[in-house]
Amino acid sequence: MREILIVGGGYAGFYTAWGLEKKVRAGEARITVVDPRPYMTYQPFLPEVTAGSVEARHAAVSLRRHLRKSRLIAGSVTEIRSADRTVTVRPVNGDEFELRYDVLVVTAGAVTRTFPVPGLTEHAIGLKHVEEAVAIRDRLLTAFDQAASLPPGPERRKLLTVTVVGGGFSGVEGFGELLSLATAMLKVYPELAFDELSFHLVEARDRILPEVTDKPGAWVVRSLERRGAHVHLNTQLTSAQGGHVVLSSGEEFDSGLIVWTAGNASNPVVHNHTDLPIDERGLIVVRPDLRVGTDSDPLPDVWAAGDDAAVPDLASPVPGARTVPNAQHAVRQGRRLAKNILADLRGGTVRDYRHSSLGVVATLGLGRGIFQYKGIVIKGLLAWLMHRGYHVLAVPTWERKVRVLAVWLTAAAFGRDLVSLASVQHPRDEFVTGSDPRRAGERPAGDRTTV
Repeated sequence: MREILIVGGGYAGFYTAWGLEKKVRAGEARITVVDPRPYMTYQPFLPEVTAGSVEARHAAVSLRRHLRKSRLIAGSVTEIRSADRTVTVRPVNGDEFELRYDVLVVTAGAVTRTFPVPGLTEHAIGLKHVEEAVAIRDRLLTAFDQAASLPPGPERRKLLTVTVVGGGFSGVEGFGELLSLATAMLKVYPELAFDELSFHLVEARDRILPEVTDKPGAWVVRSLERRGAHVHLNTQLTSAQGGHVVLSSGEEFDSGLIVWTAGNASNPVVHNHTDLPIDERGLIVVRPDLRVGTDSDPLPDVWAAGDDAAVPDLASPVPGARTVPNAQHAVRQGRRLAKNILADLRGGTVRDYRHSSLGVVATLGLGRGIFQYKGIVIKGLLAWLMHRGYHVLAVPTWERKVRVLAVWLTAAAFGRDLVSLASVQHPRDEFVTGSDPRRAGERPAGDRTTV
């Protein structure tokens, strides 16, 4: 029986395993998935998780619930050695061990790209995982509670100041959703005024949303500014020490919440700890059929897809173009990968991956959005409805679709849920300090966390 080893349980890895489970015959192959998390994150929902429009658990698809025929290992692959067909796995608990394979699928995904900005790692939060989206939401809700009890002044202004760095889809969608949430919260905080909110979007390039053309991108900037936001183009974050934001334009201000969404970097295991061929960006070199290698020198039984692979974009008119790292491609690459692996195992014909974009759609907050397909641009409420419709259909499994739709319908009837559960990030605080009133507000040393 062939051993199929899948490194990473994200979009491409999940859909590859899911597709294989449906078609693999009994005794034909065993599927093993290695990932430190027990779920696949549906990342397009993360901006709505920050705003409470999607329940955090509904943006995560359980691997064990839906990959029932696969062997799941909770751990991280730290080294890949294709020469002897082994990988090294570091489990969540216990010592490292080696796994052998007959067929290797590398779908390890990308990691958040950071820069050596003073104070960044101490004070910023990313927006790539469910835990980060929840932390961002709770931080903003808690800031409103704290600001409402303070008199007007520098500390209150800091709590009501939000900075998002990165003008790609994650940054703009997260920024728009947080701005929408903050504006809605003013209705239940009469102590606070709209002009006390200060939202800053920082982008190093001269435009945001590079996936859309210039005019729609400029419209998004104007739309955000009309809602009271500050959009800083051609600007970089140079310091965030102590929560004090310093921009390359010379502007400075204190910010209680800093969110970093300035792009992705190749996974370290792919970039530094493998003998697989990689390109100048640290991505795995793959052929159009998703086999690792080149047309003249393919690696047998090694495949890759998703954000850690440089997949040729056959639908692009630009020679040498690569598919962009988004969910639309990763899902479809995973499905094609499952079919190609089965065809290869059975002596059949593998096919190239080709997918023409269906357009791009983004949420800019409750009731606001933008959609573009070639020259067709739709703005406002209709685009927002298209965003929700597309993603509720795209999220895997009917169980998740129903849960997400139920939350949206409940919110439409009763409004946003504005309860902060920031204390769950430090669950032992009350247990340790509750018996000693003099220690109230302290955090046990073992629970100290910096974000």
